[in-house]
Amino acid sequence: MKRTWTMIVLLIVAIALLAIVNLLLGSVRIPVTDVCRILLCDTESPEVWQNIVWKSRLPQVLTAIMAGAGLAVSGLQMQTVFRNPLAGPSVLGISNGSALGVAFVVLLSGRLGGVALSRLGYLGDAAMSVAAIVGALAVMLIIVWMSQQVRGNVTLLIIGVMIGYLANAIIGVLKFLSPEEDVKAFVVWGLGSFSRVSGDEMLLFVVLMCILIPLSFLLVKSMNLLLLGDRYAANLGLNVKRSRMLVIVSSGVLVAIVTAYCGPIMFIGLAVPHLARAVFGSSDHRVLMPATALCGAALALVCNLIARMPGFEGALPVNSVTALVGAPVIASVLFRRRRLVEE
Repeated sequence: MKRTWTMIVLLIVAIALLAIVNLLLGSVRIPVTDVCRILLCDTESPEVWQNIVWKSRLPQVLTAIMAGAGLAVSGLQMQTVFRNPLAGPSVLGISNGSALGVAFVVLLSGRLGGVALSRLGYLGDAAMSVAAIVGALAVMLIIVWMSQQVRGNVTLLIIGVMIGYLANAIIGVLKFLSPEEDVKAFVVWGLGSFSRVSGDEMLLFVVLMCILIPLSFLLVKSMNLLLLGDRYAANLGLNVKRSRMLVIVSSGVLVAIVTAYCGPIMFIGLAVPHLARAVFGSSDHRVLMPATALCGAALALVCNLIARMPGFEGALPVNSVTALVGAPVIASVLFRRRRLVEE
């Protein structure tokens, strides 16, 4: 228990340090003293630097922390309810549902309305966010209904994968029929970014995640029982169908909100639960849930830092960075676990 608390404290410290580094580094060099002054609301620093910190870097830091934590918790929930190490936030097609919603709005706006959505500024961004949430929730409702009709987790998993393929097929048709400008806007959205959220949108996103992530912790007991198997959990008094549905809904809502604001962010939900299990050496969700959330926030900050490293014009796609950073981490974790088993 002492080791667990030590690791949690170290993760919190690491997140704080990574957040500070994210505020300091970027394409524009701002001295440490000026960053501190700006955060303390001192107006002596140049206005350009104040805008960079308040309107760009700080929103990205907060968005990365919340998105990373939310996706990581969602991935842990999916891996638990399906008892599958390859399950992730996108396994049920919820991310594809978000993409389909955005595709309908973005790719059809130019053809039907005569004006590309990418030219509408904040109105276009708001429309994309709403479309992503509607698309994700629509797919989630289908999955919840299916979970009441089928018994096996594998069957539900296959249905989710098929929904994802169907959504991708429809998106492909919409791309083929849409103007080049709209297709480019959709592709850029699909690359994922922590820099889209700012101002009131950022505040709303942070508030939503601060509510949803603690609510997901209420399912810890049910998730621990689900690990034992459906029959054993039922014998212990757990309503397996209802618990499974609640976990799926919790995971789906987290993915829907993150995808709506940041676009589809891949790999964090799949990789981080494995990393948390390896670091903390526990399968108890009372430990894993907070550990996974903290690891997800830290990894998202690392990816955001790499994406905005000095020397790059603009920012690299977050999805590319998450795969580049996460894949070696997971590979090392799996090799280490294999060595321990062989020993």
